Amino acid sequence: MNRKVKVILLVTSIPITVILVLLGIFLYIFFVSMESLPKGEFLVEESSPDGKFTLKAYVTNGGATTSYAVRGELVFNEKNGKTKNIYWNYREEDAEISWVDNDTVIINNHTLNVPKEKYDFRYH
Repeated sequence: MNRKVKVILLVTSIPITVILVLLGIFLYIFFVSMESLPKGEFLVEESSPDGKFTLKAYVTNGGATTSYAVRGELVFNEKNGKTKNIYWNYREEDAEISWVDNDTVIINNHTLNVPKEKYDFRYH
């Protein structure tokens, strides 16, 4: 290849690469990550036996074309109330939360070891 062709390829490949990377980040944030889920309306909350965590449940209404969904938000009580979404399930309107022990919670018959495990209906 001559020098002119190499420069043209370089000049066109850099913007294309940047666009693809930005598109990938956008898709991850809005379609894969649990951190961009809708807030919803508060349903119920239950604290772990040792008080280290609180699990709050919210119901979201997707409108006329989608069903209700339940979002579970884990609150780290010892870390200034930091939160993390750990539960997202479609076609649910209520949340039943019970703690098995300090690190195990059951929400609507799904058992999670907190804070490491998550349940997301899109991947089950």
